Amino acid sequence: MHPFESHIRNVPDFPKAGIIFKDITPLLQERFSEVIEAISQGINWDEIDHVVGIESRGFILGAAMAQLKGKGFIPMRKKGKLPPPIIAESYALEYGSDTLEMIINTKAAKVLLVDDVLATGGTLRAAMKLCEKNQLKVTSMALLINLTFLNNFKEEGLPVHSVLNY
Repeated sequence: MHPFESHIRNVPDFPKAGIIFKDITPLLQERFSEVIEAISQGINWDEIDHVVGIESRGFILGAAMAQLKGKGFIPMRKKGKLPPPIIAESYALEYGSDTLEMIINTKAAKVLLVDDVLATGGTLRAAMKLCEKNQLKVTSMALLINLTFLNNFKEEGLPVHSVLNY
């Protein structure tokens, strides 16, 4: 068992019945700097201009990673949270649907896409499409948790770095 696992709380039936939510709040409270170090390893930082963090826990992880590695940070938010001009991508979740938005980017760049948990891959695929539409080339992805029993995420051969795999 990975030392981080004892700090992750399983919350049954959240956000809806049948889902077991992985709450990383206790882990971030107890071992934040170790988490950021671990999720930042195994990434070719020379080929990254900016870190894109997916709302909301991807903000926490991604912003800290960008700070650690001296990179810029770009927030990717849920619908209606960013001022215009924005670009959007809608997608299906395992428990509904949602829309991600970014402020329109004016200069091509290479990015690392960061989120807390990869479940079925819907959010990550939408985030990749949104980056692509916004002149941002995703060169790799970093996740704290990959729920491999729910996905077989292979997206265009890009490296997917995850600290914990279930």
